[in-house]
Amino acid sequence: MIDRRLFLGGASLAATVPLLGAAGCAAPRADLAASSSSSSGAANPGALPVGFTNESGRFTDDEILVYVVGTDLTTDRHIHVDAAGTAIPVSEADNTDDGYTDYSLPLSELSGGLTLPYMSGRIYFALGGKLGIRIVADGDGNPALQLPAGWVEDDHGFDILHDTVEFTHNEDGMFCNTSMVDQFSVPIGIRLTGAEDQTTGTFRPGGRRAVFDTLAADPDFGVLVHDDLRIIAPGHALDSGLFPADYFDPYVDRVWSHYAANDLRVTTNAGTFTGRVQDGRLVFDGGVSPIDRPSTRDILFCDGALDAPNDGITGPVAAIVGAAFNRGTLLSHADQPASDPAEFYASDISNRYAGVFHEHTVDGRAYGFAFDDVGDFASYVQDHDPSALHVTLTAF
Repeated sequence: MIDRRLFLGGASLAATVPLLGAAGCAAPRADLAASSSSSSGAANPGALPVGFTNESGRFTDDEILVYVVGTDLTTDRHIHVDAAGTAIPVSEADNTDDGYTDYSLPLSELSGGLTLPYMSGRIYFALGGKLGIRIVADGDGNPALQLPAGWVEDDHGFDILHDTVEFTHNEDGMFCNTSMVDQFSVPIGIRLTGAEDQTTGTFRPGGRRAVFDTLAADPDFGVLVHDDLRIIAPGHALDSGLFPADYFDPYVDRVWSHYAANDLRVTTNAGTFTGRVQDGRLVFDGGVSPIDRPSTRDILFCDGALDAPNDGITGPVAAIVGAAFNRGTLLSHADQPASDPAEFYASDISNRYAGVFHEHTVDGRAYGFAFDDVGDFASYVQDHDPSALHVTLTAF
């Protein structure tokens, strides 16, 4: 039922200036690791063709820069990818551009696309300027990617329109999505072909403008909108003191009161688990760890009391409960996950930041919060026999 993302995990969500971690990546096979040279930048297996189309209407291909960065799944090292599709290990010596790297690939030079090696990471698109990607030493002294933090006003790339596609490409296939989990700036659609032909993330005509206008007029979420530049996710705005830290408290009060006297039933691949609030915690049967009363931050980040371990029992239940809080369906639906998107975000208190994206995408799918894949409502596609990925910067 739940198709959890195979990449990036929560590390990029929690740090002010995120380091790209390998913890959430699919594990490399020993035979693949042996076939790659981590010091020479030798060709990495995989070579999945990726094409790009610029339909932005506001920037020419010469004004758009592409960055492909992440973790090489054959070596577990941080890399950037050049125009030839070569996985190149990063180094602190790469910080040559006023203290930052320059891994940019002009879109005008990628008319034939490029190829993705086996890796887990992101494709960044920067429109009208460069992003600040710096290489630092991680806790073990290894060179690590310090990625743009578009929600931080003093970040090097804050004034640059930019957005990303997240992916894992390994011997099992291609797994990818667009994301608004951290911020939203540029509308992007992705098409993955192979065993199937799948497209997601595409905005309806005028969708970006509608998203900005809707949230700007919202009395709670209007603070997230930064001119026509970007919309910051409410969790990051909360951490910056812009979004109320008690926003979800009245809803949590009602949920906790209701399920102190009524059963909540959560169905996962492992079965149906029944829970009630006891002594201030949501307690389930079947070996599920109790869920403490969540804060607004826990709900927005799907973390803390709603942390979802990859254990097949507690994790899926926590993810479903977290999604129900964000979608505002937990009080109205005792059987979770709720499945009718027409009923999502209808509560007086819900994550309306996430909800507005679903209203304005062609397929109704978006990645507005970390558990938005519960029920298959995320702008995520996968293919176990991929032939190509195509990314389109849609009109805005």
